[in-house]
Amino acid sequence: MITPTTSARRALPRLAVALALGTLLAGCSSLLGGGGGERDRSTIYAPDPRVEANPAWPRADWQLTLSPPTAARMIDSFRIAVRPTPAELQVYRGASWAKTPTDMLQDTVLRTMEDSGNIPAVARQGAGITADYKLVIDLRRFEADYNGNVLPAATIEANVKLIHNIDQTVVGSRTFIAAQPASSTEVAQVVDAFSVALQSISGEMVGWILESGNAHEVTHDRRPPAVAAPRR
Repeated sequence: MITPTTSARRALPRLAVALALGTLLAGCSSLLGGGGGERDRSTIYAPDPRVEANPAWPRADWQLTLSPPTAARMIDSFRIAVRPTPAELQVYRGASWAKTPTDMLQDTVLRTMEDSGNIPAVARQGAGITADYKLVIDLRRFEADYNGNVLPAATIEANVKLIHNIDQTVVGSRTFIAAQPASSTEVAQVVDAFSVALQSISGEMVGWILESGNAHEVTHDRRPPAVAAPRR
């Protein structure tokens, strides 16, 4: 039989205490969301709505660029916002967006216009195309709003301005709102509602952009003014 030395006997109690303390801390860490961390358990949602071109949309012979959309910091966040009461704004725990709301809205509008084939060229600002008009978007709301109901509605609100690049005049301005009720309170169903709301609001925007630009083209003469012949 091997008898531990005096120093070894003294170390044994300290080792037992350390092991017990480590086990206790590990349990607390698990209860408090430690270990892998909240980020590891978070679900990232990436809505990818596709909008079919409306046959009623007019065709354009002008080009368009999209300026980077603006929004308040709380709105343009990777966290999914929910409004349980009119004066309260929270976020869903363990869920986030793959892209910010402004990027999602701009991407959907841009792709819808490109896929429609109703405009010769459309691109983001800085892409290098010579555009006749530019689109300015101010995103005001992008949240799941209960609004006193049992189920939330994916709510998107944005003001859009179409600006003529030559003289910087505002051709048209309109506020768009889409509110799509979710089928349940589960985050996945709320995200599905956001996808439908993005489809709806983007389709309305594209139709309005094409109509507003064409209306301005009719009333605005882009030809240079005629030069009167000199008198003899």
